[in-house]
Amino acid sequence: MGWSIGYDTNWKRDVGYGVPAQCDHPDCAEEIHRGLAYVCGDDVYGGEHGCGLFFCYAHLAYTATADGSDVMPQRCDRCVDGADPFPAKPDVAEWLNHKLSDETWAKWRDEHADEVQAMSRQLAKQPIGAES
Repeated sequence: MGWSIGYDTNWKRDVGYGVPAQCDHPDCAEEIHRGLAYVCGDDVYGGEHGCGLFFCYAHLAYTATADGSDVMPQRCDRCVDGADPFPAKPDVAEWLNHKLSDETWAKWRDEHADEVQAMSRQLAKQPIGAES
């Protein structure tokens, strides 16, 4: 099984190393992808210790367990502090355009008309090259 493209039912968005994205830290616009290398918690959905959002390496940290005996998986600031997760950022225009125009997504578009309309509205507000 590959991790190129999948769907995160917790955050309701596409994930995988084939999905271009921005770091989910609110003060960062670093371009990343939503693959396991960037996920908080170092595992699908964040594993046992993370929120499952995706961050650039500047916003992920490895910390020790409370007793110092082991290293925790990579996590964002909020998860390190035990706080609620940051809000998830929307899909970037590059990904929206791909899903809305690439032939490999034609069947998906035919089966998800409401989502296609919502993505089209989002893309119209966020042209390629103008990610939030």
